[in-house]
Amino acid sequence: MGSSVPYLWWMLLILGAVALDWIVGDPVKIPHPIVWIGKCIGGLTKRLNTTPEIKSKSRAKGLLMWVVVIVLTGAVSAGVQWLCLKIHPVLFVVVTLWFLGTTLAEKSLRQAVEGVVKALEAGDLEQARVQVGYLCGRDTSALSEHDVIRATVETTAENTIDGILAPMFYMLVGMVLQHFLWFLSPLTLAMVYKAVNTMDSMTGYLQKPYTHYGYFPAKLDDAFNFPIARLGSWMMLIAGAALGFDFKNGVRVYKRDHRMHKSPNAGHPESAAAGLLRVQIGGTNIYFGQVVEKPTIGDADTPLTADTVRQSLKIMTGSEMVFAVLATAVYIVSIFFQLR
Repeated sequence: MGSSVPYLWWMLLILGAVALDWIVGDPVKIPHPIVWIGKCIGGLTKRLNTTPEIKSKSRAKGLLMWVVVIVLTGAVSAGVQWLCLKIHPVLFVVVTLWFLGTTLAEKSLRQAVEGVVKALEAGDLEQARVQVGYLCGRDTSALSEHDVIRATVETTAENTIDGILAPMFYMLVGMVLQHFLWFLSPLTLAMVYKAVNTMDSMTGYLQKPYTHYGYFPAKLDDAFNFPIARLGSWMMLIAGAALGFDFKNGVRVYKRDHRMHKSPNAGHPESAAAGLLRVQIGGTNIYFGQVVEKPTIGDADTPLTADTVRQSLKIMTGSEMVFAVLATAVYIVSIFFQLR
């Protein structure tokens, strides 16, 4: 299939998927592949995570779940593309465009974050807590307004990588790999990444009953996000500079604080955002009733307000545009050299 689908098609499909996500997002009534992946993970977890207290067995079952989900996701993604291409190129374009679009989450993330902002501006702290609870895994029931804003800024920064830039990154990786193995196409790689990330979101917790079961899903998600967390943070800094945020301070805080997080990756986008916005985030959170101490990131030069959240959304969307422009430029340059 790799030789049958020109690189130009893939580049246009990737850019089309970005536009489709901006315009359409994730309509509830249209079938969503990521929802199907989540149901598969939930079903397997229900059947496999039966001995959460036994470290070795629970870890082995978590790894088994991970392998099964990855194999199924990759096989179904490649199979659907192959079948559509065999039936008609137009069907291939339509289905692939939709599937690619579902791996991106700019519009859905924006809508969720704006829900927090609207609740804060209406003075409804309780609703703001509920809204931010949809975005992150921590306990939000007793958060202050300051902590609601902090949680939203942190989640927006992290999801700029997980929900937007990482799927785009693996689409581009797929453009290269499909030259060698047809089934490792941009869509297959993007769908596999979403499966990896969804497994981490659903099971990658230190708290029971996922302490051991979610070990491998969390570690493997860290591995998949390792390159793009670093590359994507620079995309955020470039976008911030273009939007008029404090680029110099962003770079300074990023270099100083990107290791100030228990996650090997989350500190990168969080420190970039904190520096650009000149705010301080991080600190203590509660997960499943347990207090988790985290270092602070950034400097409290500017107070956290609802407008801070809006600014973080600008950085999020701007970084996606920067990535899309740079990817297109690299593609055009590569074509130029091939024609020489």
